[in-house]
Order: sequence, then structure tokens, then C-alpha cells
Amino acid sequence: MLSWLPIVVMAVVAGIDISAGPEAGFLPLVSLGPAFAGLIGTWRRTALIGGVALLLCAGLGVYDGLFDTQRGWTAMASVAGVTLAGVLASGSRMRREAELAGVRSIAEVTQSVLMRPVPRHVGELRTAVSYTSAVAESRIGGDLYEVVASPYGVRVIVGDVQGKGLAAVATAASVLGVFREAAHDEPDLTSLAARLERTVAREEDGEKFVTAVIAEIHADERVTVFLNCGHPPPMIVRADGSTDLRCPPAYALPLGLGMHGGEPPLTHRSRFAPGDQLLLYTDGVTEARDADGTFYPLRERAGLLGDADAEEALEALRGDVVRHANGPLHDDAAMMLLRYRQR
Repeated sequence: MLSWLPIVVMAVVAGIDISAGPEAGFLPLVSLGPAFAGLIGTWRRTALIGGVALLLCAGLGVYDGLFDTQRGWTAMASVAGVTLAGVLASGSRMRREAELAGVRSIAEVTQSVLMRPVPRHVGELRTAVSYTSAVAESRIGGDLYEVVASPYGVRVIVGDVQGKGLAAVATAASVLGVFREAAHDEPDLTSLAARLERTVAREEDGEKFVTAVIAEIHADERVTVFLNCGHPPPMIVRADGSTDLRCPPAYALPLGLGMHGGEPPLTHRSRFAPGDQLLLYTDGVTEARDADGTFYPLRERAGLLGDADAEEALEALRGDVVRHANGPLHDDAAMMLLRYRQR
């Protein structure tokens, strides 16, 4: 529809000029055609629209008898000048769009390496993940997630790197790399968290920290063990629809801040049986605000996870978060949903 806007505008101007007569002075407004073309079209199409505008301007000038005076030539010069400016602006816009497309492509490749898709099925569990970036043109941010089937149970992590940009991406990559290896080696979550702590502290030297929640799911025992490092508490949606926020017995410092002392993270356990759902998320979800400044009511919206398909259920919740914010989120929002596979 927008591609026809320059033609429609020039046709309207021509009609008004013919109806109002030469004294009204509408002829220079023919230049609106190439002006709009420069905003929405390629430089070639802008030049073509400009050529049509010049022919139309010349025809109307002859019809109005304006070339006997300076007004006709002034109108032609106006159309030619606007056409040239439109061609230059269109070319510049196309170069920026090409550069942005290249950056977006690189960002998507980076994400495919850093945030590789988690397995849809891990043992008895069904998984689904969602990542919504606060930056509309990039899907890369400081949030992270991973699922690993280890000898000690299914281990998952959801975390949030402090800060934004490439530095946050590099920190997230380090944490995920160590987690993917250590999840197979460390016998318990305390040792696993200590290894992640050393990695962040060594590489960031106190410049950045990472909030994270690590979970270890023992499907045979129907139990999940949690370890929370300054992260929003996971939510379990029970089979009867009730919700349970798994707050730690004591909040520990985020990863990377262990050098400042504080209590070490303590593990805590919770029943996790068939019919239950486990949702891990970052603060971009619960801190999404509506126009009145109200935070997203996650527990009240837990019913949106009722779809039989885990991915559809999580997408319904993600869409509700975006609608609540009524626009782009102010922070990245990552979510991971785990439930037992249907038999």
C-alpha cells in the first residue's frame, strides 16, 4: 500500500492544481511524490518517481501557462531538487539497512552458538524455552539458560548477567561453557555453583556478576533440588493449579561476588511429580510493567501454562508478558518450562 503513496499524492496534487487554477500555487507540491518515494522506496524507484513528477510538473505548467513566467521554472527546479535529495536519502537508507541486516545475521549466528536450542525431551522430562530481547533488532542479551542430562540427574540453569552488550554476552558464554562441562563432573550443586563462581570471579574480577538458579531434577524420586544465587525464585505449578514459589532458605550473593563474603548458597528440595510444571525465569518477566507501572503478576497468570503442548503453553505466557508491557520490554526475558512427558 505504501508503495503507491507517491503516485497517489502526485495524482491528488494534479487534481487540485487543475481544479484550483494556476493562481493557487499548488504545482510545486508535485515534489511530494519523490519525497515520499525516497522515504519508502529504493533509489532507482525514487529516481523513476522523480522523472514522472518532472513530466507531470511540465505538463501542468504548460496547461497553466506558467512557463511564460518564472513560476513554472521554479516549480521544475523544486521537483528536480527534491528528487535528487530523495535519491541520495534512499541510497543512504538502503546502505544502513544492508549493514543492519548483516549485524542481525551475525547476532543470530552468535545466538545459535551461545544459546543453542535445548533438547525437547530429556529423560522423562519435556522442556520448552523462550527468549525475548529488550532490543527489537537483536536477540542477544545477558540472559542465559541450559539443560544437561548428567549422571546425577537432569541439571538446568537460568541466569542473568549484570549489564548489557558484548561484555554481557562474553560473560554468559563463559558461564554456559563451564556449566555444560561441570554439570557432568561435579557431584552436587554446591560444587557446581562453586566452580561457576570461580569462573566468573576470575574472568570478570568483580566487574560483573551473574544471578542464577540451578536445579537438579531426580525424576525417579520425583524431587528437584534447587540452588539460588541471587535470582528470582522458580515457580512450580502444581497439578491442581496452585503455585509454589521456591524461595531459598537464605539468599546467597550472585556468582562473581563471593569474594565479598556472605553466606554460601544452600540447596533446598521440593516435590516435583507428574502433572506439576517447573518454570524458571529471569527478572525481565516479573519486572515487566504496564502503563500504570504495575509489575507483571506471574503467579496470577500461571493458568496460561495449561496447554498440553509445553511450547504452546510457554508462548502463551510470553505473549501475555509482552501485552502487559504494551511495547518493547525494558529488559531481556528468558523462561524455561519443564514438565513430565505424557505417557
